[in-house]
Amino acid sequence: MLIAISNTPRDYAWGSPTLIADLEGREPTGAPEAEVWFGDHPGSPAEVHDGSGRTLDAWLPAAASERGVPGKLPYLLKLLAAGAPLSIQVHPSKEQAARGFAREEEAGVPRDAGERNYKDDNHKPEVIVALSDTFTALAGLRDLERTRSLVDALGDAPAVRALRAHLAGDDALRSAIGWLLGGAERAEIEEIVDAAASAEAPGFAAELALTRSLHSAYPADPGIVVALLMNLVELRRGEAIFVPAGVLHAYVAGLGVEIMAASDNVLRGGLTPKHIDVEELLGLVDFRPAEPPLLRPTASGKGAEIFAPGIADFALGHLEAGGAGSLELRGIAIALGVAGETVLTGASGENITVRPGEAALITPDESPLASDGGGEVFVAMPGA
Repeated sequence: MLIAISNTPRDYAWGSPTLIADLEGREPTGAPEAEVWFGDHPGSPAEVHDGSGRTLDAWLPAAASERGVPGKLPYLLKLLAAGAPLSIQVHPSKEQAARGFAREEEAGVPRDAGERNYKDDNHKPEVIVALSDTFTALAGLRDLERTRSLVDALGDAPAVRALRAHLAGDDALRSAIGWLLGGAERAEIEEIVDAAASAEAPGFAAELALTRSLHSAYPADPGIVVALLMNLVELRRGEAIFVPAGVLHAYVAGLGVEIMAASDNVLRGGLTPKHIDVEELLGLVDFRPAEPPLLRPTASGKGAEIFAPGIADFALGHLEAGGAGSLELRGIAIALGVAGETVLTGASGENITVRPGEAALITPDESPLASDGGGEVFVAMPGA
């Protein structure tokens, strides 16, 4: 069974007013369009176009016994369009989420409270693949020696010396981030940001340019300095990063297709007016420096590849543009067109056409999924 599904863009302030509209080939509305959700998440479930008038969160349980589909998806697929940087954030592991959720439930913290950290008991690993020519992100903590070299180029103001001292000690990155988010005065943050905004450091031109941009958007926000400690990544179209539990990250600019575990657990670490629980954040972050967490696809059938981070919740198939392709599905799937016009045909012979921004729900019995028509499609499905 192949059924069209759709949703409307969410108007978060950081959204781009043009990227999603341009992908879909329509006039922009003039409002920011940040994300389109293709899934059954209760925050914005997709509409199922089968004449039932149901959204996907109601359709799946009703069809579970008859169609052999799960009552709930293990993943959420999105179009994400960043016109301004998202907050720096980290997601918990399954164990951390279960403990945190139970603790806040027992304490009676309302689930919609601004200070609530855990909205559910699940983890939220995620993959994003660039759809724009470039997609800029911050992901993970940079090699410590390179970070020290960058901070050395910021001069000798008192707050810069304080940051340098934190980075020189034991557990340097935990010490520095804990101080920036929880101990530094506003004047000290401003002093470091001013120093970075006027500095020159060979090999760090893009990082310092980002500092100046963030300074204008988030004056005196400690996240500006946290960003100086992170890997700045510029993906080209078709490249991806995988963000597991514990990895600090922030999407800065561009259009991408994103898939994540079905969770809403986010702890923020700057570039936001929202609540920051510094102690809880420090308990979740993986402070080991590492290279940017790039995820390369593997070939998976004719004209197809798959971004598979090796977790049970999800994998992201990719039917390439330019000809016929075939992809083995791992369970219930959602296909999203991102370029051209593509005819998708399931094992039953049933077919559906998707264009950029259009999506279809595909039941497990339709594997393998064939594509034709020259368009490009991403396919969300359960992982291995």
